[in-house]
Amino acid sequence: MKGEKRSSTKKKPVDMVTLQVIMNALHSITDEMNMALIRTAYSTNIKDRRDCSCAIYTPAGEVVSQTELGSPVHLGIMPSALDNVFARFRLEDLEDGDHVIVNVPFPTGPGHLNDITMVSPVYIDGKIAFLVANMAHHVDMGGYAPGSMALGLREIYQEGLQIPAVKIVKKGIIDRELMSFIKQNVRTGIEVEGDIHAQMACNNVGRRRLEELSKRYGVKVLHEYIREMFDYSERRVRAGLKTIPAGTYTFEDYMEGTALTPDLIKVKVTITVTQEEILFDFTGTDPQVNDSINSNQACVNTACYYIVKVLVDPGLPPNVGSYRPIRIHAPSGSCINAKPPAAIGNSTIITAPKVVDVLLGALVQAVPERAAAASNGVTSLFNIGGLDPRTGHLYNYIETYAGGQGAMHNQDGMDAVQCHMTNTRNAPVEVIESTYPLIVRSYGLVPDSDGPGRFRGGLGMRREIEIQSEKTTLTVSTDRSKLKPWGVFGGLPGGNSSCFIAHSDGQVEKLAYSKMTRPIERGEVVTIVTPGGGGWGDPFTRDPERVLRDVIEELISPERAREYYGVVVERKGYRQFQINRSETDELRSRRFKVQDS
Repeated sequence: MKGEKRSSTKKKPVDMVTLQVIMNALHSITDEMNMALIRTAYSTNIKDRRDCSCAIYTPAGEVVSQTELGSPVHLGIMPSALDNVFARFRLEDLEDGDHVIVNVPFPTGPGHLNDITMVSPVYIDGKIAFLVANMAHHVDMGGYAPGSMALGLREIYQEGLQIPAVKIVKKGIIDRELMSFIKQNVRTGIEVEGDIHAQMACNNVGRRRLEELSKRYGVKVLHEYIREMFDYSERRVRAGLKTIPAGTYTFEDYMEGTALTPDLIKVKVTITVTQEEILFDFTGTDPQVNDSINSNQACVNTACYYIVKVLVDPGLPPNVGSYRPIRIHAPSGSCINAKPPAAIGNSTIITAPKVVDVLLGALVQAVPERAAAASNGVTSLFNIGGLDPRTGHLYNYIETYAGGQGAMHNQDGMDAVQCHMTNTRNAPVEVIESTYPLIVRSYGLVPDSDGPGRFRGGLGMRREIEIQSEKTTLTVSTDRSKLKPWGVFGGLPGGNSSCFIAHSDGQVEKLAYSKMTRPIERGEVVTIVTPGGGGWGDPFTRDPERVLRDVIEELISPERAREYYGVVVERKGYRQFQINRSETDELRSRRFKVQDS
């Protein structure tokens, strides 16, 4: 992140009304950019799932404003992608009409090769006044297997095409040779080209709107207010930190391994909170591994930025000022700050969510009323690619499946939701079946996958997909198949993940690892089950009426209600249940007597 010098001269009083108007105008521009990208995108992953994000920066690369329609994991990473641009280009080398793309994650940059970032200068009166940027997940970047996020890889060179910061458009003219080179090195060239054009359109929208805003206020006035925005956000973060008890909080959790690295992989954090700053120290985290579940520093940064925003000040206008009180130490060579040429294809879906869980586990000790039990702890990847018999072309279906949200001190976790830093949507079944040679056999919640508690964790989901293509490769990358999402303050763990393949001979195979890439045959059916969320508080103190409602809605079974919640629910007819009050009171009192003895 680029630093900045603050003037020691006395500043003029700021008109707070104008400040809010400008702040919201900039925010509106980023939202419009994001919608332009979604509406012009070619791939299902962007136009339907909305796996993209946009932001505005100063010419020095400082975050000015970010869309709320995008993905937090993208938004915290994008400043590092801009650092890659600055390492390759001087500011004066960026000309009006240029679009620069980059996807290399080292030494800093996007979290994996699929996340192509596009950066464009905004010229006002012959000078660069702003930079606009977007990041979008492309469905394939070449490499060993369809989707470019395969497991079983030791180096990033196996994962796909690396694009250093390079101008895809020069003075408004598209570099056709570069575009052809990119298309030749990916499996789904038409989709990738279409999505790159959508990224261009997105930044062009940002340019036009910033030109209009500059005409209204003037560039000088805008930048004066932007500096005040930075200071305003910094003040709010520092004020918010004062509401967290000063101290040191430690927590550790584990990622599950792969066939190459079967051992559990520890992620540890020590958080030190003072009245002015917050330090995240990941000393004690395990070294990088020989598979694609490492991450770079950028993924750690975005997890820390996210946690500060949601726990300190959820309404905070995110910009470079909000980052000033944050200090991050991720040991070089660790699994969360790997050295090249480490494979990091699963960093944003496996490693970054694990970092968030670890941060929550530490800070729930400090501010239990703001934090939560563990959510599903992973952005469960389901990727199928092969030859589409309907068209004769290669295809790649990628989706990250939702899971249960961790419970909070006053509410249940949501069922089957994208938790924390993803913010993407699910692909509609109709879109999947019309776009890809796939049949969705079933799709729904997983009963009894909640983490029992006074407030229960959310349920995971299950989806069954039948393969209708040839020469097909499956990549599944999830977590929590062995170590369930933890509960807090007496809450119990949520359900675990699993994946099965039903073969044509009727045999059902459970995958040995939660993360693997393998061939799959036409006619086989893949079932993926995502984790639930952890519970909050003793489940025997849950309101029996809430337990009854969950039974009626078939979220939990009567057996689970009795065993885990101490509520005896009796069936009286089809979907008709009632609580046996006397047996419930006796069951609960018996448990509490045992605890008191």
